[in-house]
Amino acid sequence: MREYLEPARFIDSDHPRVMSFAEQHRGADTDPRQQAINLYHAVRDEIRYNPYSFSADPQTLTASHALQAGESYCVPKALLLAACARHCGIPARIGLADVRNHLSTPRLIELLRTEVFAMHGYTELFLGERWVKATPAFNLALCRLFKVEPLAFDGLSDSVFHPYNQEGERYMEYLVDHGQFADLPEALFFGHLRQIYPHLFAADAAFLRGDLHSELAS
Repeated sequence: MREYLEPARFIDSDHPRVMSFAEQHRGADTDPRQQAINLYHAVRDEIRYNPYSFSADPQTLTASHALQAGESYCVPKALLLAACARHCGIPARIGLADVRNHLSTPRLIELLRTEVFAMHGYTELFLGERWVKATPAFNLALCRLFKVEPLAFDGLSDSVFHPYNQEGERYMEYLVDHGQFADLPEALFFGHLRQIYPHLFAADAAFLRGDLHSELAS
């Protein structure tokens, strides 16, 4: 379990910002499961989900950067939960999967040119002698906007996206699971994104220049 407890490049659990956040939100209970639950909800709701914060700069993927920005997308948020868990002595790793979001906004579909979200990030925590999935991506306010039940986490069962929203509409569909890793596999991550979204990595793409967020926010 050593590799799932030690600091890593993207799961930078030894960063002062990460350590402070983990200490603030782990709670007074010494039970690792309860601490994991507390950390899950803190990452889910304290860091606003923003898919337009994509960047080709690997530094923006770190757990500490997600805290600094106060908003991010699924991968850095999953890395942040893993980093907080490791600081608290809970083994943690990152998982990656391709999913289809049937309720994607027209704006996001126009950007991605598909409903497929490649390399969606989730966290796995080792609790009660087994790995449990946790998905801290969508904050409470966003779930209310899209009429989707916010994902809860009890430390006992997997917390993964719902297949349908509260109106019975098809919501999230898991397509491919790429596996679990002790840290984000940078080459695999960006390599797959280039295959699925080649237009985002074109020489003149805002994504590659790192100003995608500012352009879409204007």
